[in-house]
Amino acid sequence: MTGPVIVGGGLAGGAAAAILARGGARPLVLERETEPRDKICGEFLSTEAQTHLAALGLDLERLGGAPIGAVRLVAGHRQAQARLPFAALGLSRRRLDAALLEHAEALGAKVERGTSVRTITADAVETSRGALPAPTLLLASGKHDVRGARRVEQAGVLGDMVGFKTYFRLSPPQLAALDGVVEVVLFAGGYAGLQRIEGDLANLCLVVRRRAFEAAGKTWAALLDRLLEEPHLARRLGDGEAVLAKPLTIADIPYGFTHRGRDERPGLFRLGDQAAVIPSFSGDGMSIALHSARLAAQTLADGAPAAAYHRRLRGDVGRQVALATWLQRRAEGWPGRHAAVWALGLAPAAIDRLAAWTRVPDAALRRAGLEPRRAAGA
Repeated sequence: MTGPVIVGGGLAGGAAAAILARGGARPLVLERETEPRDKICGEFLSTEAQTHLAALGLDLERLGGAPIGAVRLVAGHRQAQARLPFAALGLSRRRLDAALLEHAEALGAKVERGTSVRTITADAVETSRGALPAPTLLLASGKHDVRGARRVEQAGVLGDMVGFKTYFRLSPPQLAALDGVVEVVLFAGGYAGLQRIEGDLANLCLVVRRRAFEAAGKTWAALLDRLLEEPHLARRLGDGEAVLAKPLTIADIPYGFTHRGRDERPGLFRLGDQAAVIPSFSGDGMSIALHSARLAAQTLADGAPAAAYHRRLRGDVGRQVALATWLQRRAEGWPGRHAAVWALGLAPAAIDRLAAWTRVPDAALRRAGLEPRRAAGA
């Protein structure tokens, strides 16, 4: 019997492969890249994401992520800081995805690197190496759709966002100021996240409305000039050195998307961003990807159809995705972004409640067989 086929060897695909292989299945992972690559991602590992990875047997300490214990919200010259209700990590996807895929291989998964999937049909996939039967298919292609199984967008989705991600080497004083903190900088038309990862690098990840990008000049250089008009980013990045020759870019990010499981073949399981896309500021995208991988593997082990998995995942994260999307809309305008900073400064403890509203719930983790960790940030 053909084992499960997994399209994509990123976070969700690698996690699903590891869980399935450890359970005795022989999953096949089709990964289009021949070697580890950077991904458009804020690279913020929440405590929920760490819980999932620890349960997989991955040694996060060995990977050397940068500890994060606080969030700093900035708009113009105004800023506020609050302690996170958990200990987070900043870790590059290049390092994390490679370690996870290697771990899955060690457990018995088969990985075909350099194989791209071009079309998904009723019971097979058309790849760069030919057709392959795939009655059970786990689609973990991230934000990139595949012909034959494109996401059906819903009303209310924030679909006109453009994302950018790059790395900076900051000056020693600015790197020290970022130690232990994730910064979220709100500006007209979007927001940026800045945090440390391993190797004393800083991850700059941002999303902007398409109209804001066009108004800035429709080039990265012009957009960066616009970002440096923000006093906080000018201070952090002004003396810094960009590491990548050009940033990673993606257009039309469907923030607020949650898959409804309609009109799909019974054996198609959508994982990660193919199932739900939460706004980046929540810091829970990687946690949702890992949670989807575990739920899909459990559903397959139980012999239940993909529709049952999609209902369960939607019940676990649908409200959080919708609330985070609503919050992003409210914070986009001039009053909203300054009010958000003012509110956090007035009641820093509110970050606990906000985190609870926009993260995978503890009850959902327990139903997935995991015990939540709630170690406070430093």
